[in-house]
Amino acid sequence: MNQNPTKHTKVLIIGSGPAGYTAAVYAARAMLNPILVHGMEPGGQLTTTTDVENYPGFAKVIQGPWLMDQMKDQAKAVGTEMIEDHISSVNFKSKPFEAIGESGKKYTADSIIISTGAQARWLNLESEKKFRGFGVSACATCDGFFFKEKTVAVVGGGNAAVEEAMFLTKFASKVKLIHRRDKLRAEKILQKKLMDNKKIEIIWDSVVEEIVGDENPKNVKGLKIKNVKNNNISDLKIDGLFIAIGHDPATQLFKDQLKMDKEGYLITKPDSTETNVPGIFAAGDVKDKIFRQAVTAAGMGCMAALEAEKYLAS
Repeated sequence: MNQNPTKHTKVLIIGSGPAGYTAAVYAARAMLNPILVHGMEPGGQLTTTTDVENYPGFAKVIQGPWLMDQMKDQAKAVGTEMIEDHISSVNFKSKPFEAIGESGKKYTADSIIISTGAQARWLNLESEKKFRGFGVSACATCDGFFFKEKTVAVVGGGNAAVEEAMFLTKFASKVKLIHRRDKLRAEKILQKKLMDNKKIEIIWDSVVEEIVGDENPKNVKGLKIKNVKNNNISDLKIDGLFIAIGHDPATQLFKDQLKMDKEGYLITKPDSTETNVPGIFAAGDVKDKIFRQAVTAAGMGCMAALEAEKYLAS
């Protein structure tokens, strides 16, 4: 018996998370019998988020991992086949489209929805891992609310960092922007807004060496900061730290197959999830670097499934 048979489906969904699971729900309900291939830790960035207060439909605080489990169960309940495998190569140049898993399994599909997401870049410090979700975050829109009248720091120097810092001034009493150079990369108009804001202080030529805090309950108390010009280490008292040094979309797999922007995000047609290859759709953070919310990813997952259904019908 062949150990690695080819599996064919009308709709193959690569990646889980709100975009993939919502696409699966809609595709399954359209009787397309989708297959969703997810990695070892399904659910994407939300599985590393604790409190979620901004997902519509829940008056009380919910947990990110719980929300993803619910979406996964819903997609299964309506008829999605879930397979744990890691897609290691794809061929979109001929029909049906092909995806090869690390398991050796070959998946062929009449249409494909890509929802492989993105990951925030972290500083990769031990102390950062320890306090992630306990005062260390990579999303001000998600977590700014928890820092009312507190002092927070943002690390970064690009548009994202400046926007996060500006946003945080709505809640925090003081925002410190830590940048390793002596000038920002952000657009001039944003820089001006930043400089004009009395709540923001910029700490130039500096990097975070360590995040300091309490064990029980776990929370951030401060930072050890190193000046890169003279190597002096100083202590900074803060209640929260936001990392804004960029995101990496999970698109290595699609290089030379699909159009991307210079940062590696998949490019789709306006008001659509269709990529430059008809029949291949992209939803969620893999194509969206502007909103990056669970609800917008889910919305795009719905769009992708409806567009795939229309594509298959024609």
